[in-house]
Amino acid sequence: MAQWLIVLLGYVMGMCPTAYIFSKKMLGKDIRRLGDGNMGARNAYFEISPNIGILVAVIDGAKGLLAVLVAKWLGASQTVAMATGLAALTGHNFPFFLKFRGGRGAATTIGVLLALEPVPVLIVGVPAILTLLIVRNVTIANAVIFCGLPLVSWWLDVPGVLIVYGMALPSLVGITHFFRTRHAEKPAGAGTA
Repeated sequence: MAQWLIVLLGYVMGMCPTAYIFSKKMLGKDIRRLGDGNMGARNAYFEISPNIGILVAVIDGAKGLLAVLVAKWLGASQTVAMATGLAALTGHNFPFFLKFRGGRGAATTIGVLLALEPVPVLIVGVPAILTLLIVRNVTIANAVIFCGLPLVSWWLDVPGVLIVYGMALPSLVGITHFFRTRHAEKPAGAGTA
């Protein structure tokens, strides 16, 4: 299969709008108009139900994981597998059939990184899960994963390109979060994009 088709497949896999589907089926509403306006697991947790929020997180993570694993299975190089992971994140955050307004991509990013750096992600995943159980804050738990991963990867002699990639993807999540949060906090009458 052509390398660009593998990357395109990653985008298509990423743009499955999990939280949107659940909110439409269960509430008859667009989750992007509920809570913080994000089409992701955290908003699904609070606006639909905790169980659905957890399920959305697992499915969104699986999208990133599977996109990279399928790329590897199809014989893609490491570079193409990384591009496929980025495409899956882009598909999740900017699905074309929902006017490019999706989620922020934290769970999808974790799935992508798990496929590329399984041991470091599992190592930082343990304190992240403990943090989530103790403080009940997804943002802080994500920070434990995303800040700890480069250090653990360096400690385990992961190739530098993967360490940089492991910092770049979470940075995209942060940038998306910043702009989506600003959009969600616009005062009434400020207009929409």
